[in-house]
Amino acid sequence: MLKKVLYFFPIFLLFLSTLSCSKETVITDSEREWLSENDSITVAIYPYYPPYQFVNEQNEIDGIFIDYLKLIEQKIGYKFKKKRYNHWPQLIQDVKNNDVQCILEIQETKERKSYLNFYTPLFKSPHVIVTRSNANFGINFNSLTNKTIVLPEDYAITEILKRTYPNFNIVTEKDEQTCLIKLNSGEYDAYIGPKALVNYYIRIKKLNDIKITSDTTLEYEPGVAVNNSNTILHNIFSKVLSNITKEEKESILNNWYYSNVTPFYQTPNFWIMVFLTTLLLFILGASFNTYLKYKIKQKTEELIIARDIAEESNRLKTNFIYNIPQEIRTPMNGIIGLSEFLTDEDLSSKERQKYTQMIIGNSKELLSIIDNILEISQLQTKRFTLRLIEINLRDVFKALISQHQVKAEEKNIKISIKNKLTNSENLVLMDRPKLNKILNVFMDNAIKHTNNGTIAILCSAINGELSISIKDTGIGIGDTKKSKIITNLNITNNTTNTIEKYDGIGLGLTIAKKNADFIGGQITLISQKDEGSTFTLKIPHNQVQNNNSHTKGNTEKSSLKTEKNIILIAEDGETNFLFLKTILTKMNDYDFTIYRAKNGQEAVTICEENKSIDLVLMDIKMPIMNGYDATAYIKKMRPNLPIIAQTAYSIEEDVQKALDAGCDDFVSKPVDKKILKPMLSKYFPVFKNRNKTS
Repeated sequence: MLKKVLYFFPIFLLFLSTLSCSKETVITDSEREWLSENDSITVAIYPYYPPYQFVNEQNEIDGIFIDYLKLIEQKIGYKFKKKRYNHWPQLIQDVKNNDVQCILEIQETKERKSYLNFYTPLFKSPHVIVTRSNANFGINFNSLTNKTIVLPEDYAITEILKRTYPNFNIVTEKDEQTCLIKLNSGEYDAYIGPKALVNYYIRIKKLNDIKITSDTTLEYEPGVAVNNSNTILHNIFSKVLSNITKEEKESILNNWYYSNVTPFYQTPNFWIMVFLTTLLLFILGASFNTYLKYKIKQKTEELIIARDIAEESNRLKTNFIYNIPQEIRTPMNGIIGLSEFLTDEDLSSKERQKYTQMIIGNSKELLSIIDNILEISQLQTKRFTLRLIEINLRDVFKALISQHQVKAEEKNIKISIKNKLTNSENLVLMDRPKLNKILNVFMDNAIKHTNNGTIAILCSAINGELSISIKDTGIGIGDTKKSKIITNLNITNNTTNTIEKYDGIGLGLTIAKKNADFIGGQITLISQKDEGSTFTLKIPHNQVQNNNSHTKGNTEKSSLKTEKNIILIAEDGETNFLFLKTILTKMNDYDFTIYRAKNGQEAVTICEENKSIDLVLMDIKMPIMNGYDATAYIKKMRPNLPIIAQTAYSIEEDVQKALDAGCDDFVSKPVDKKILKPMLSKYFPVFKNRNKTS
């Protein structure tokens, strides 16, 4: 501590010496007494010469020479009276008459030396020639011959030029500002004056039609002058101005020419910052080791988790490689084999139709397998979070039936709903996409393993737990296989286990179980061979307390129209557009007028210009503007216009992204007309028998 005090002691002494010097007076006692007896010594101020003298924004006189006068007053311990002038010739006249004893800023000339004593100028500034911007003269004094030069009245430059260049056509105005304004207006040809002042007025007054053409050898050298009739005052100024150091002058000038010229290491703030920085570094150094240990521990834990995930992923991929080939090869064999049969020219029309339907069925099965593989991959990466929204379970069940109704009718299966919940109990907070994924897996398995039977959707709530079951009357599952499935479903740790393949249900149940884990649920199975199966999802019953349901209804359905419904298909692919157009035109219960946009930007423009469009089929991946952005723009313009997203991206994250952008529904490519038609029925009235004539 003592060393620190000794270190700062010389700086403290230097500071005291500076203070003492600033209060030093350089005049004699008799001169000081004379000043006290003459308290009305007046200094002439002409505040129209920025930055030397001017009136600032606070309506105070400010500038280089004002600071210069304050320094003089400080050194002699005297306050001068200040008299402000608005007209320079009047100032000169009062000096000649000894009404003022001192001029703060004036340049020495031959004529002025007859009544003033001049001292060393405070600084030098070059004079410049100023002309209009389009002038082709002004590069030197000789080029000003036969030109009208405007100068301030009774200024030093005016006297010098009249004496040096008697043939010049010189006119005078009251001050520099007037000269420059009239030059800018074209009234005069040229002006000569200090460079700093010219730049100031050009910028402040926006004199855009004039410019500095060239520098001159003349200089503006202003300083203080005292009436030569006052000998004592002359002696006082001689002494005090001689006592002003070069550093003090530079300090005043730098204060106006630069924002800060004091060396940073000479300022108190620097030493304060040094102290604070040292203290901060000490604190940081003391805590750095602890922080480093914490970060190492944190990174180690993250690496362990990443390693476990990588090992999990590797195990999952190994199981996929073992289980999936058979699932993929089965529909692929059907597609390839049946496609070869279609080339047989002897094939009957009935056989050709049968094979075509079988190819379509195998293609859909293959697409479902691919979607499941992508879903498993996404679940493994854990790239999503829960999105709890208010939903009505009745709407969920209706949508579930609507999605699978066609498949069920093909196998003569009847689907029913047995919902024991009250109206308020049906309103819950739930991640709907994950719930839909689980129930879709249940329903797919039920339809796949049921022939000519029934499927029931059961829903009840007991002790804060919601139970949703899909019960079928299908072939059921044998005891051995059922036991293995139940074992996999009951695993509750964080590892991802692939459920073994049991007649095509392995991938689906893996997806269902993982989604159930995310929403805090559990899947159970009850099954008997040849008697059917019941898959049940049990989850917390997060009932909405206040019945302020804002779930999405059919408020965006198109109003009843005569016959025509207008659909905009936003699709950049020719084949996909033709496919969708063909599906729509072959729907006998509707009469569509179809527009097309080849990119998102076109879709926005068409919806903006055509208010009669009733629905948009929006492709997501398009050039210029994608479907997400286009949907957002359209919904801002027409919030009630239904938009159905149609894309090859069918994983939950992409579905949710489309819904978040404003889409009302989602259909995966390739578009199935059996799914699209019920979806359209939510927005358009069905016109039965529209092709019949009256």
